[in-house]
Amino acid sequence: MKPGEAGEEDIRNASIIIGDVTPDILRMLAGKEEDRASYIGDPGFAKIFNKPIILASASPRRKELLTKADIPFVVMPANIDESIKTEDPAFAAEEISARKAEAVAKRLLNENKEDTFIVLSADTVVSVDGRILGKPVDEEDAFNMLHILQGRDHDVFTGVTIGIKREGEHIHYKHFNERTRVKIYPVSDEQIRDYISTGEPMDKAGAYAIQGSFAKYIKSIQGDYSNVVGLPVGRVFKELRQFLRK
Repeated sequence: MKPGEAGEEDIRNASIIIGDVTPDILRMLAGKEEDRASYIGDPGFAKIFNKPIILASASPRRKELLTKADIPFVVMPANIDESIKTEDPAFAAEEISARKAEAVAKRLLNENKEDTFIVLSADTVVSVDGRILGKPVDEEDAFNMLHILQGRDHDVFTGVTIGIKREGEHIHYKHFNERTRVKIYPVSDEQIRDYISTGEPMDKAGAYAIQGSFAKYIKSIQGDYSNVVGLPVGRVFKELRQFLRK
């Protein structure tokens, strides 16, 4: 099939296989190079690649953020050990995101023999009083985290890794982190227990989702809101564009 000749049936079939790519994005990917460039907003994407970004994360929040930002992607979860080995929250988030990107890049090279790709990974941690709060291991752990956070400020760090593989070259990585300051209203033990009963906190750093029902307890936020959700989309797009120009 030549570029630009994908039909509706091809698009539907491809969307079933890929899953996270909408028909509009598939049309863009099957189209002419200049169409791809205008869709993503920078000719650098289409100049080197005619395929979506590989998101090394199964997080539905990150998928939603990328989708809303019209950044095409497919999902390939890293499935790595996410244990934290440092007390520095910014470094911890970057370190885990780096492990995710490297694991997926290795898989692409070894198993799929891919020679050109962009891998994007991220990890989010919450920090308060020098203590890193990851995802709770159980409901009691979630309660303890929320009890610590209620009525006060804390920091949310998301570490991001971008890996770019150009044809015939080694993989080049870029690492960065984004910090957002969040303050929570005082929350009673009963309110914390009620929130935990929804199940929402159990796969979230710091045991809460700012975009979920816990939003009613958020007093203020300083910085990027999407960073607290799980991915600083604006900075990711900026860094991608700069990285591709090199």
